[in-house]
Amino acid sequence: MRKELDEILEGVAFFAGMGEEEIALIAGCGRNVRFGAGETIFRQGDAADVFYVVRQGSVAVGHFAPPRGELVIETIEVGELLGWSWLFPPYRSHFDARALTTVRATQFDGACLRGKCEDDPALGYDLMSRFAQVLIERLQWTRLRLLDVYGDGR
Repeated sequence: MRKELDEILEGVAFFAGMGEEEIALIAGCGRNVRFGAGETIFRQGDAADVFYVVRQGSVAVGHFAPPRGELVIETIEVGELLGWSWLFPPYRSHFDARALTTVRATQFDGACLRGKCEDDPALGYDLMSRFAQVLIERLQWTRLRLLDVYGDGR
């Protein structure tokens, strides 16, 4: 199973350039999971102890805002990461995530990875740098969406 996860990670852009040892360490914290269409993956406020690499399907990330209902902020697709709250105390999800289609993903245990990062600060720095890049890209997309929503229509 771990070899299979190693091979999956090697094909994900997020992990590009990592060495075999680092990939093996990360894969040791992973397992493959499946969610049915419409299934909730996590809710805002839930304990955030995992993250996912989506291998098949798509996931809506959003927020429930009464009386408007679910507001989709972003759609996570194949090859993208879902979940970053496992990195930062108090380790609580900031958004809701729901499978739009059948989703197959690799789930990574956050506590396991945090422990490995404490034991290997270079790995921790590398992972944090990679997650920071994901966060920057998502913040930029959010900014563009907000400009579109609140633009003056010209």
